[in-house]
Amino acid sequence: MVIVDTSAWIDLLGGKHNPETAWLGREIPQQPVGLTDLILCEVLQGVRDNAVSRQVRSSLLKFEIFDCGGLTVALAAAENYRSLRGRGITVRKTIDCLIATFCIEEGHSLLHRDRDFEPFERHLGLQVVHA
Repeated sequence: MVIVDTSAWIDLLGGKHNPETAWLGREIPQQPVGLTDLILCEVLQGVRDNAVSRQVRSSLLKFEIFDCGGLTVALAAAENYRSLRGRGITVRKTIDCLIATFCIEEGHSLLHRDRDFEPFERHLGLQVVHA
């Protein structure tokens, strides 16, 4: 399963052309794609128009939505944060730490356009789709 991060969804919804949106356009019909509840929340928070928000919500709910939280992921995310911090790397957003850890723990790949995930790939084994 490929989990698509907020950064890639926002670019796709905004009509941006980059390797990640090209990958989505090409692979959505062929690959299992999903997102987490936290990603869904982030994407919908950014939609200002109510009618568009309903459209986006309806479109995203067609994909598999995973519950990202819970005790296991919270504990593992805290450990991952501490591990990176011990290497001199500060993760800027807790939500990115939770998403990356969820993907690592569940064996999912991540499609993103967010440099905050790079240390998780480099040091903790996060599988990333390189569009």
